Formats: sequence, C-alpha cells, structure tokens
Amino acid sequence: MNIKDRIFEIITSPEKPSKASKIFDIFIICLIILNVITVIADTFKLPAWAGNIMWWIEVVSVVIFTIEYLLRIYVADLLFPELGPVRSRLRYLRSFMAVIDLLAILPFYIPYLIPIDLRVLRMLRIIRLLRIFKINRYTSALSTIVEVFRRKKHELLSSIAIVTMLMIIAAVLMYNIENEAQPDSFENAFAALWWAVATLTTVGYGDIYPVTVLGKILSAVIALLGIGLVAVPTGIISSGFVESMEEKKNKKENEHDEKCFCPYCGKKLK
Repeated sequence: MNIKDRIFEIITSPEKPSKASKIFDIFIICLIILNVITVIADTFKLPAWAGNIMWWIEVVSVVIFTIEYLLRIYVADLLFPELGPVRSRLRYLRSFMAVIDLLAILPFYIPYLIPIDLRVLRMLRIIRLLRIFKINRYTSALSTIVEVFRRKKHELLSSIAIVTMLMIIAAVLMYNIENEAQPDSFENAFAALWWAVATLTTVGYGDIYPVTVLGKILSAVIALLGIGLVAVPTGIISSGFVESMEEKKNKKENEHDEKCFCPYCGKKLK
C-alpha cells in the first residue's frame, strides 16, 4: 500500500476501519467539540489569558482542518475512481461535507486576504460553529440521520408543504378576523403567521392571541389540527429509523450466516 492509499484509508472512515483510522476519527471529533466549546466561551467576558488560549486553539484547529481538507482533495480520485483526476476532485469540492469543511476554515483566512469590517468579521466567526457538522463524517449515528432524511425526503416535503399551506391559510383568516379588534397585534399577515406557527406547533407563547369569538374558534381548530399534522413528519422520520435499523440488523445477520457456512460446499462450519 502506497502513501496515498494509506492516507485514503485513514481519513475516509471505511466500513472496517483500522486502528489508525479510529484514532484519527476520535481526534477530529474531540477537536470539533473543543472548537464548539470555544465558540460558546467566546460569548462570555473572559480574561486576556483565556482569550490567548482560545486564539491558539483556533490557529491549531484551522491548520489541522486545512491539512485535512487538502488531503481529502488529494485522495478524491480514489473516492471516485470512475472519474478522472480533475472531475473527481471537482465532484468532491461540490459535495456537502466539502463545503462544510471549507466554511469551517474560511472565516480564519478571509481577514488576511480581504480587508474587512470588524463587525462583519465577528459575524463570520459565527460560521465556525458549522464545524460541528463535520462530526457527521466520523459517526455512524449522524450518517444514519442523514440517510433517513435522504430516503424520506419526498414524504417529508409533502407533509411540510401541507403544514405550510395550513399555516398560510390560518394566518390570512386570522388576520381578517382579528385585525379590526387588535390592529396592533394583527397588523398584517406576517404577524398572524407568527401566531399560526406558535399555535400549529402547540408552543403557544401567548404574546399574540385572538380575542374575538370567531378568532378563538379558529384558534382551537388550528391547535387541534396542529397536534396531528406536526406529528406526521415525526412519524415519517421514526419509521425511517426503524427501517434503517432493520436493514443494518439483517445485513449483520447475513454476514454472520455467510461466515458460518463453507463458501465451497455450503456446509455449516463448526
């Protein structure tokens, strides 16, 4: 195995990871968690020495993430062997995780490349929080979540579309009912839409609510509909998880069965 193949094996998290691959995954996960902690800590008033420590953590993290990003581009032709060296790298650069990797390091380099307002710089630093999405590459649990959403995307989009239409209809109706009685609270359809979101999701903040009889009736109907409709995406995701777990279980059982029988004569091994 040459150096390029070895790098590919370590950083791409294969189905049967080696010891080096596991160590690499654990190290990157710990580094990501440490970065999320520093982003949260940055919202507090910290002493100068703590700020210096966080700065060096940021520098070291960016260097490591940059090297990782460049290595992934370097071995992209092994990830997509059916494509050429250029097309495989372009395909990787367009992938979701490659974009996340780039956004994780870009805010650090931008001020050195382009003169930028300090207020904009502070907003860009929030993008560092996207590093938490890098964990998706190193844990099977998060990969399962992504796979479930990918499989059930049509069902989820359909249920979300129905909920969205119901919210818009409810918002427009409530505006027409309550605007005359509460011109300050229901001043336009967008204010009524905020009420619809809070009611349909059964959150009920109470900052805006109907006072007319017809408005209260509509609010009760929307609240009851929300109990069922908002639960539909949850049910779709839950069923997707069950299906995914069953497939993994069946796959393991099949692999175990294959190991228990001789591949040549078909007899069960002792």
